Amino acid sequence: MGTHPVIGYLLLTYAFSWSSWGLASLIGGAGAVVLVVVGGFGPPAAAAVMLRLTGRSLRDWGRTIVAWRVPWPFYAYALLLPVCLQLGVTTVLSVSGAEVDWAALPGRLPGYAASLVVTAVLFGGMEEPGWRGYALPLLQDRHRPAVATLLLGLAWGIWHVPLYGPAGFVVPLVLAFFYTWLYNRTGSVLLCILLHGSFTAAQDTLLLTADSPTVDLTILSLYVLGAALLLAATRGRLGRPGDTDTDGRQGTGR
Repeated sequence: MGTHPVIGYLLLTYAFSWSSWGLASLIGGAGAVVLVVVGGFGPPAAAAVMLRLTGRSLRDWGRTIVAWRVPWPFYAYALLLPVCLQLGVTTVLSVSGAEVDWAALPGRLPGYAASLVVTAVLFGGMEEPGWRGYALPLLQDRHRPAVATLLLGLAWGIWHVPLYGPAGFVVPLVLAFFYTWLYNRTGSVLLCILLHGSFTAAQDTLLLTADSPTVDLTILSLYVLGAALLLAATRGRLGRPGDTDTDGRQGTGR
């Protein structure tokens, strides 16, 4: 565990989450729902165990989870980027001839806000202290940011396979690049939690047309395009502290 902390972390995460989800599939009913939620806490639980086993500070890790004093544009990124991407998908579909109900958008916003809060405090957002708060910094100590993100995104995506099927790893793998940039520029896991909540809420509530394979492919294509543009704009550094962004400013990581 001490020699290979990332591998140890992944083994603990998969063991905790997958065993909980496997049991959920066996028992069904309300108990299954509880076990699915419990399984989602595998990443932070594994991170806490690994920090304890390797003698690293739980307090320092906890500070990143509640780090809220960051410039407001990063809050805008966390909350609005997924919304903009989802509306971009809807625009592309509308232009291509899909039937889009733009009039439904105002009525969807309360549902979006509620889903964001629930996801952030109970569901997917609680993964972030593990993936971004623990594993990402360790991987970036050994690899370039783009490579570290690719490795983490793959591990994060595979973790989702029991919930979403064999192709369930694809979207998390792509989205990981948006999270890395935010974490590197702020050092805040809290912002990553908000980004996770917004992505889930936008996908669940802001699709203004009927779902279909074409819609899913359009969503994935726009995500890939956005991640590619982010990589190009940061020259693959994804906001790593001390690197120069394309606007000439030095990234501080805070």
